[in-house]
Amino acid sequence: MKIKFTFIVALLGTGSLWAQQENTLTQFMYNKLAFNPAYAGSYASPVVTVINRHQWIGIEGAPNTQAVSFCQPVLSNHFGVGLNLSRNEITINRHLTAEVSYAYQMALPRGYLGIGIQASMRHFRQNWNDPRIVTSQPGSVDVALPTGVQGKIVPNFGTGIFYTAPRWYAGASVPRLVDNNIDFSEEGALVSREKWHLNVMSGGAFAISEQIELVPQFLFRYVRNAPPDLDLNVMMDVRRRFLGGVTYRTGGDQKDFGESIDLMAGAFATPNLMFMLSYDIGLTRLRNFNKGSVEATFRWIINPPQGSDAVDPNRPDRTDSGGKGTYYYF
Repeated sequence: MKIKFTFIVALLGTGSLWAQQENTLTQFMYNKLAFNPAYAGSYASPVVTVINRHQWIGIEGAPNTQAVSFCQPVLSNHFGVGLNLSRNEITINRHLTAEVSYAYQMALPRGYLGIGIQASMRHFRQNWNDPRIVTSQPGSVDVALPTGVQGKIVPNFGTGIFYTAPRWYAGASVPRLVDNNIDFSEEGALVSREKWHLNVMSGGAFAISEQIELVPQFLFRYVRNAPPDLDLNVMMDVRRRFLGGVTYRTGGDQKDFGESIDLMAGAFATPNLMFMLSYDIGLTRLRNFNKGSVEATFRWIINPPQGSDAVDPNRPDRTDSGGKGTYYYF
């Protein structure tokens, strides 16, 4: 179903709304750097991740996101660096984000603790010339409405911690600490600000048999004066080559049973290249107007350590003997 723009839909980009401002990613476990700068360097090899997400298929102007990230350890694995680039578009609004992360990786008896900082730059853009915008009285001109293309660049910084052990991980971060003004109008009351978001994530790996492992994970996101978001995920790894799982995302309103149920499936196409597809089945009343959401992820592991397992470059054996980046999910 194709839904036309109206003035009220376009106004959502500038109104005083309390809601999550960060991108939604179903496959958050494969791009942790997008949620926590302290993840940089916690994986033993350089890793490139590419994600493409289209939300609420069938609704014109629905959110769509593209992201690419890179991170690697440096200086004998004591430090890590990362770069995350993303593009998010909804209706007439588009923002581009560039984030540079740096983390100090502290060796502990059973794992590594990363302490990270992040600097980011965002470009916000609104296109009020979009031909899909219509007023309640076609042909009329409302002088109160903005015109043309408006843009604004906003810097910010954030921080986080991330602990990696052979069989589990946990982290918390606030990627944007500054309460920036992101309103395009310099006159009148201030209605739009960039709010800080708290991200908390964790997960563990449990062997069911020699060939199958179960990996439960979660991502909790909170911003003040908005409902919290919680993604509960369970992945199954078969022979450390084929992957499948399901995620339950909370949300919706009091008449709904959550935001969505997300199905995921993927595999290692080569020893260094993983791909994953997911499909979100909506649980809210909005499901009557769209065909769900899809997301694709490609992950390239660059120059894994020599002599280690072909599929799992950071796990040369199946013991819990420790070591940085022992389990490739983490």
